[in-house]
Amino acid sequence: MHPLRLIESTPGKYALLLDAGTTQVDNVIEELGHEPNGYFWEGVAQVLVSVEAPALEGRFSYDPEGSMFCAYGTDRSALEELATRMATIATDADRMRQLVAAAKADGFEFDD
Repeated sequence: MHPLRLIESTPGKYALLLDAGTTQVDNVIEELGHEPNGYFWEGVAQVLVSVEAPALEGRFSYDPEGSMFCAYGTDRSALEELATRMATIATDADRMRQLVAAAKADGFEFDD
């Protein structure tokens, strides 16, 4: 799950967090013309959910900031699955390039 972390903010409520600017692929994100901020990572999560894991749709909400990605909700297993998928992207430059290229080809625009 590294570099993401899943916390229980209050009993039964969870938040999946990623400190923006701390991943192994930050330089790749910048090479691709984006800022590695929380809003960009929300876009990554949205693409992953829509393309690879549509069963996760609607099972959590997003609340990113410039310095942090955050997804939250009561469905811990959904957030764990998202964390696993995002961790793969956050640690693999080639996978990040593929995701951004596929998103661009589908007309997705990252809000970074």
